[in-house]
Amino acid sequence: MSKQPNIVLIMSDDLGYEVIGANGGTSYKTPFIDSMAEKGMRFENAHVMPLCTPTRLSLMTGKYNFRNYIGFGLIKPDEVTFGHLLTDAGYNTCISGKWQLYSYNPPDQFPEERSSGQQIEDAGFDEFCVWHPHHTEDKGSRYKDPVIYENGAFRTDTKGKYGEDIFCDYIIDFIERKKDDDKPFFVYWPMAATHKPHEPTPDSPEWDSFDPPSNRSLGAKTWAELEDGSWQDDPKFYRDMVEYHDKVIGRLMEYLESQGLQQDTLVIYLGDNGSPDDVCSMMHEHNEICGGKGKTNDRGTHVPLICLMPGTIPAETVQTDLIEATDFLPTIFEAAGLNFPEGYLIDGRSFFPQLQGDKGTPRDWMFFHYEPMNRRHGLNDVRKIRFLRDHRWKLYETGELHDLESDPDENVPIYEAEDSVSQSEARNKLKPIFSQMVN
Repeated sequence: MSKQPNIVLIMSDDLGYEVIGANGGTSYKTPFIDSMAEKGMRFENAHVMPLCTPTRLSLMTGKYNFRNYIGFGLIKPDEVTFGHLLTDAGYNTCISGKWQLYSYNPPDQFPEERSSGQQIEDAGFDEFCVWHPHHTEDKGSRYKDPVIYENGAFRTDTKGKYGEDIFCDYIIDFIERKKDDDKPFFVYWPMAATHKPHEPTPDSPEWDSFDPPSNRSLGAKTWAELEDGSWQDDPKFYRDMVEYHDKVIGRLMEYLESQGLQQDTLVIYLGDNGSPDDVCSMMHEHNEICGGKGKTNDRGTHVPLICLMPGTIPAETVQTDLIEATDFLPTIFEAAGLNFPEGYLIDGRSFFPQLQGDKGTPRDWMFFHYEPMNRRHGLNDVRKIRFLRDHRWKLYETGELHDLESDPDENVPIYEAEDSVSQSEARNKLKPIFSQMVN
């Protein structure tokens, strides 16, 4: 590369590793994402947090959650993310998609925690086109007839349109305006799809007659009122949503190719957590995987990761190194030839050398600090769970060890008194790392 690359970061919502055809999924047609894998690099061991906000925070800051997590649907008002960092480094920056990091609780439930996050206007991006910019009771639909906030004003032209189409259109327009600029561009597309509610897409037979219930609960005071009717969805539409979101991603990929931008643009595609627990998908012809969103086993953390940049990333490559959520920001910075500001703490490790076909410095382990703090789900979501894993073994800070080769769903915990020699070696390797994971 003779100049800094453009960067496009795409993140599906609630879509696990098993969904994508290139990973062996057979329940859905994902030809455009599969094509990205054919032309680029596919990762088999990418893991993130089991829920969206914890993943997004690590993704955007390169830090473990124990350092800066303040609650579900929130990010600190003064948190510095890649929006700020890349804008300050001279990139043209844009976010188009889901925000949901400013205020999560409705007016009559834990009101003291409202308005405690970061407003999209303060997120550092030059331009934004987002769903859920402010309060939960004002978020409305993210799919049909979506409520979209664009550069300081709500759009009034979304009737009959689909959220992801609007986000993709905005991204293409942004790139069209910036592609001949002296400065490179950074686009962050945190997709709304394929999160609940599972609803018809423009390709579904039910589209024309569908009226999104979430727009009828605007202004609600409690979670019960917000969810009255708006979450009575049908998992059958998950297939439609997966396939339509693949189609929209394909539209952006085709635009980049038509403009001759692919070789100058690093595209990173991943999921933000596992699939919903009411959706079961087939891998190959014989292995059914039911979603594990919110769970700390692999069904909750294992996500697709595909990177594309012809001429830099070797085609049809499968990478088995361990990748965690904190690794994306340092990877982006190394790709861009940037240094972090003095004093900026990074927990992640760049995998850009691997993207270039080099060995790099692969991880020996991944660490997870999971503390959802989602008031809507009660005290169970205020708990803290910390665990480490390598390619085979997984250890919880509370002492349970799991052999992921023989027990991938973690049904048979191994306690220290029961350790075999190999189990004791694994425990002794991982256990000391927990004491390092403190501020």
